[in-house]
Amino acid sequence: MLFLQAGVYQAPVYAPDQQVDTTTRANQSIVGQVSAFVSRAWLGLGAQALLNLFIVAAIYLAAVFVINRFWIATAVVGSAATALAVADHCKVALRNEPVLPSDLSFVASGNTDSLLSFLSDDDLALVGTAVTGILWFAGICVVLQFLDRRNGLIPVRWRPRTIRRAPWRSAALIATRLAAMALTVGFVTSMAWTFNTNGTWARTMALNLGDSPRYWNSLEDAQANGTAAGFMRLAHAKTMAKPADYSKETMEELAKRYRKAANDINVTRAANLTDSTVIMVLSESFSDPTRVPGIAFGLDPMPNVRAIKEGTTSGIMLSSGYGGGTANVEYQTLTGLALANFDTSLQTPYQQLVPHQKTPFAFNQMWEQAHGKDGSAAFHPYYKNMYLRDVDYKKFGFKSFHTLDSTPAVTHQDHAGNNPYVSDSAAYQEVLDQLGATDHPQFIQLVTMQNHLGYDDWYPDNPFKTVDYSQVGDGEHIPIETYAEGVRLTDQATADFLNALNGLDKPVTVVFYGDHLPGIYATAAADENNTLALHETDWFIWSNAATAAADGTAAGNGGEEGTAEAPSAGDGSDDAASAGGYTSSNFFMAQTAQHLDAKVSPYLALLTELHAEVPAMSRVVADTGGFGTGTATLLDADGNPINERQLSSRAKQLLADYRLVQYDMTVGKDYLTQFGFTDLPR
Repeated sequence: MLFLQAGVYQAPVYAPDQQVDTTTRANQSIVGQVSAFVSRAWLGLGAQALLNLFIVAAIYLAAVFVINRFWIATAVVGSAATALAVADHCKVALRNEPVLPSDLSFVASGNTDSLLSFLSDDDLALVGTAVTGILWFAGICVVLQFLDRRNGLIPVRWRPRTIRRAPWRSAALIATRLAAMALTVGFVTSMAWTFNTNGTWARTMALNLGDSPRYWNSLEDAQANGTAAGFMRLAHAKTMAKPADYSKETMEELAKRYRKAANDINVTRAANLTDSTVIMVLSESFSDPTRVPGIAFGLDPMPNVRAIKEGTTSGIMLSSGYGGGTANVEYQTLTGLALANFDTSLQTPYQQLVPHQKTPFAFNQMWEQAHGKDGSAAFHPYYKNMYLRDVDYKKFGFKSFHTLDSTPAVTHQDHAGNNPYVSDSAAYQEVLDQLGATDHPQFIQLVTMQNHLGYDDWYPDNPFKTVDYSQVGDGEHIPIETYAEGVRLTDQATADFLNALNGLDKPVTVVFYGDHLPGIYATAAADENNTLALHETDWFIWSNAATAAADGTAAGNGGEEGTAEAPSAGDGSDDAASAGGYTSSNFFMAQTAQHLDAKVSPYLALLTELHAEVPAMSRVVADTGGFGTGTATLLDADGNPINERQLSSRAKQLLADYRLVQYDMTVGKDYLTQFGFTDLPR
């Protein structure tokens, strides 16, 4: 267990002239970090070390009873643990993430040589040392097995002569060994199968021992909760229950029904969706702070976006998280699938589902089919391993993904004030460069970082410092004023971005949305009546002047930067009904097609019809951090909760069909691909 844990830690590299005391160096060394992890148990900070020891011990015990040779089982488990620890060390150095269950299939496919080609000389030397050590260790274990003289831990004799001499004794020993094998292997399998399923014995045990999942970062999870626990967490998640009527015949009939629905819609539509460039902008933590109960400013932090929303398709988005959960909202946007349909134990598809899928569908693939291998591109001015985006985007078919640590990296890395994250204006410039380098329509995915959590007084001369914060707690005003200034900067950068797009002679449509509110409103969050308000972000769909749906202006009449008067506290919720209504991110592509008067696939026809009946759906989670066990929340176009049992028969049928589609696309037989369910009309 200690070897496994050591593999996910890296010792810091100090500059030659850096003065670091001996105690700090010891604490920050790999040995120091492992010691700190183990010592939490007796310091009352969590018994994650015991949890990981339990997992490793269970696997070891199963190996002992399966092999029935103590020393041989020790050699197998010890060698495997050493190999995994070294692999973790190398992968953390390369990509800042540990070995994942999905990596095992990659290695099993014969890609070991290609993996070794990426290693540095130091890592190759470590691998060589590890191989030598494993050979010595295995050899010693084999010798000890011969010296032990026991034929087996449970001495079973399979020879007919032995069975004839003592049939009852032999039968008892055989039964004992088979029972031991079945019990231990079954125990480990049960633990792996239920480790991340709420309410199961394995999940309850993990929680009691201090397990606190870090779904957003697999390396952070392994470092905080243990390598074995982190690996086990991603080994299996119950995706969703199989619908009772799921079959090939059912899915074929469903595909025919929505092909007809698509044909009916397409009769009145003239445009082709992939004839336009569509830019999905996930604006990190963007939302209207004036809509939060108890928050009021003397000036409007988002006058431009407010004006844009008034002049185009827009409204309020129901987010699944508060303070986190970016990847879940993004997953819904890219796939059209809803987190609310999944089992609650599947808390982040990017980590638990997509890496295990062979060919998951995402909307960017429509542009890849129409325009070739460079039909889609993704940008994220942070690190590529966050939420396993590098793995998932490759699965989705993105041919390029540019980050701070990609090759090539994002070109524009400017910061606003003392903000440690890349500014939104720099992120937008990256997209503009991409548009200038390509002469055909594209699907572009942009996930910004400027307004990510931290909010530690980043901006000098922040105009929101003078706001009255008497209605919030003492620890809230600095994060709120910092965040408000970040929103103001995003607002201006977005207006500038749209103005630049208006100058292009190619049709471009932007889908802009905030993923969730920042988790900084402790006073508002303390009131359960504010749960829904803290899950409402802003969105709009805008097209430039070269698009038939454009109105010719980007920023509308938002006025001078930062001069518009702000709405009073809580006033912002009424703008949804007049400017497009409530939605959830799984419907964005269907709404984009409607905005562009573009023809749809059977899949988009289903989403279009479902959105008309159930405008917004999400697994609302009240916990700060965005992950938890929330259940489905349905809203109408005005933001009022809908009781699913009171839906019309048509709405219930659409929801049932949607769940069938989601099951087929994720864990089912993928019958719908055979029937062209996601194909746009040619």
